[in-house]
Amino acid sequence: MNAGKLPLETLGRLLRQVESPDPRVILGPAPGEDAALIDFGDRLLVAKTDPITFATDLIGWYMVNVNANDIAVMGAAPRWLMATILLPEGVTERRVSEIFDQIRRACSDLDISLVGGHTEITLGLDRPIAVGAMLGEVDKADAVLSSGVRPGDALILSKGIAIEGASILARESARRLADAGVSREVIDRAASFLFRPGISVIPDARLALQYGHAHAMHDPTEGGLSGGLYELAAASALGFDIDAASIPVLPECRIICDSLGLDPLGLIASGSLLAAVPPDRVRPVTRALTAEGIRGSVIGHATDRHTDVRLIADHSTMPFPTFARDELARFFDLSPAPD
Repeated sequence: MNAGKLPLETLGRLLRQVESPDPRVILGPAPGEDAALIDFGDRLLVAKTDPITFATDLIGWYMVNVNANDIAVMGAAPRWLMATILLPEGVTERRVSEIFDQIRRACSDLDISLVGGHTEITLGLDRPIAVGAMLGEVDKADAVLSSGVRPGDALILSKGIAIEGASILARESARRLADAGVSREVIDRAASFLFRPGISVIPDARLALQYGHAHAMHDPTEGGLSGGLYELAAASALGFDIDAASIPVLPECRIICDSLGLDPLGLIASGSLLAAVPPDRVRPVTRALTAEGIRGSVIGHATDRHTDVRLIADHSTMPFPTFARDELARFFDLSPAPD
């Protein structure tokens, strides 16, 4: 199998075999759900683990933020982090210190406590790998599940695509982009996407809940917008009609993808939030996002067609494009050596 997530069908088949002997597990592993929910009395413990395998620059900072995002889309506040850092032979103490500083600063920014983890120098690695295990908490009445989408819900996408993918390509492959004719200004702007508009969706999720009464939220990460939509459809057993013209592809992302022969719809997209909200809540939530400097675009709506995701473009309708693996993984397979 190629690098990247397991196919959704394969993952679903494997997870259907999982049983929990503990009745306190309210939500266990399921395709399209971003975290687990465990009953802790008056509150739910929210648990998530996610690795960083594509990026090498700012890997500790990525790890904290992408795990915190998956807690936030459940309606919860991220609180505690355990970090596993696997390092290649020959790594310098300075590099190890840089990674720890990134984790420490990211945790401080988000009011998260680093409570433990594991570090080791591992045989067979050519770059560091960081794995986060994030815990959060939420009142029982406030938990949000990907399965909560309802037919007719408007689907809002925050910011644009693909923030993380464009930034990783700009940071890890700047020379190739320059050789392909991408200007230094575009490369620098895309590299800064990590911070502007940023890959955290915690503010986006908070506003979608407060002003949009979101029925469901999802963080489209590996697999890009396409993967996020199909995961949300699988979790909710519903479909989506998506308006191609309404998808906000960031101009720098478009330029980078065109220069490398990649499709932004399948490019890792942390930093964007997918929120399913009642139609009458679209204006309040988009206004609230705008007031915070966050773009909010209605890209489609939920249908009652089981897991059928369609793209509407130029008065024609077709299945939304699918990708065997993330476009970033495909690019690195074709060009494995970082700049």
